[in-house]
Amino acid sequence: MKNFHTENLAEIWHRAVNLYESGHQNADEFPIEKDLSFLQSLGMNKMDVFDFAEDWVCEGEPDLASFLLIHEHRRDYFWEEQNRIESTRRLDPTSLPAKDSEIEGIRWLPRIIPKAKAKLRGELPPETMFCCGGDRNFFHHNRIHPAEFLGAVRRAGDDDQKIIDWVVQKVKDN
Repeated sequence: MKNFHTENLAEIWHRAVNLYESGHQNADEFPIEKDLSFLQSLGMNKMDVFDFAEDWVCEGEPDLASFLLIHEHRRDYFWEEQNRIESTRRLDPTSLPAKDSEIEGIRWLPRIIPKAKAKLRGELPPETMFCCGGDRNFFHHNRIHPAEFLGAVRRAGDDDQKIIDWVVQKVKDN
């Protein structure tokens, strides 16, 4: 492995895509055990890689650059805010607002805020992906990159209104 974590992560993504394309399509049995220690050092897990490889192969997004940018935010949060200590909490997917919920007329915004916070903290359960198809629809519609959104969520801390105001302004500017 190379010395730069982004290069290592890019290599893992490429291997994961190749594995998925070659028939390894079960998340529980996805054979990346040799990469788990490195992923854990970034605050990541197997599902972080599997979900992105699966969606890339099946839907053509998110691409490698998005994968790297999103997980750079996770790594920074893990290293700087969590002092490299993994959270023991997990988001309860049933607690997420409905898929058709809105804030300020912006559909999906109430749902994506807690998902983004959980992504930053490493608290997403295996069945919930940040940047899933629904999230991507939100990002495309509002012309926001998922990594850009994670940055706004991180800067806002616990102040959801700052996130809402930021999104509303982005929508107006676009």
